[in-house]
Amino acid sequence: MTGILLIDKPEGLTSFGALIRVKKIINQKKCGHCGTLDPMATGVLTVLLGGATRFAEILPDRTKEYRAVIKLGTVTDTLDITGKVLETNEVDVSKEDFAAAAGKFLGKITQIPPMFSAVSVDGRRLYELARKGETVERRPREAEIYKFEIVGCDEAAGEYTVDVACSSGTYIRTLADDIGRALGCGAALSSLRRTLANGYSVENALTLEALSEAVENGALDMHILGVEDALRDYPAVYVTEAQAVRFSNGGELMTERLRGVEQTGYYRVYAPGGAFLGAGENRDGSLYVKKLYKEE
Repeated sequence: MTGILLIDKPEGLTSFGALIRVKKIINQKKCGHCGTLDPMATGVLTVLLGGATRFAEILPDRTKEYRAVIKLGTVTDTLDITGKVLETNEVDVSKEDFAAAAGKFLGKITQIPPMFSAVSVDGRRLYELARKGETVERRPREAEIYKFEIVGCDEAAGEYTVDVACSSGTYIRTLADDIGRALGCGAALSSLRRTLANGYSVENALTLEALSEAVENGALDMHILGVEDALRDYPAVYVTEAQAVRFSNGGELMTERLRGVEQTGYYRVYAPGGAFLGAGENRDGSLYVKKLYKEE
């Protein structure tokens, strides 16, 4: 089984834990996921099945969107409410104050990855070190906040519900913590739901219960997307029969003999009949094989 499955990850499971559940439900050994979600977080998790896993590293970077609840006045070691409370502060912040502080983080920003994250330092995951009470220096990372919209607020409780659109790799927990620091009262994330990832909306994702029901009803195929769908940001190129054979055998194709291949970068490659062959990379005057499509 090869393709893409969209899962609405439930709260309380790691992304890997959700993946294990998916593998058992659909009886598929080879699976991978794109974009880790914290156990507290819910929302769309892109699962790659079979031969689709080989394309994970070249999926286009796309905007991610979240709905988050930020609680002011609380500071924890994990930057969310699941962690150990380090500070509890009085909050005297209006909606206007909150909006003004958040507005300072629109655009390109730098973030320091939280200790409770999957980032590796010297071959060790940060969360493994954090669980042992260790703290290490982390390199700042660039991120970009495209949209920050307040969609609900409870000033008395110091809680704000926000919709955030951001670049891949952005830590919403860190953003909440930074806003809290800017306001002088601290903040922690109390809820997080990813509503858009890899170009897919959570509205089109299946809960684990719905996935089980689809399998029982023999309707699983209806929910599996083609690999090329996730690569739709890349231009398509159609090759001749002879070129298709050469490409499928790992051979490069001369760019001057391909119609519509001009810019450098990745392309979706199709045989004359429309069969998806894989992804090629245009550089140095040739279209080189990057990833071949194979059913698994």
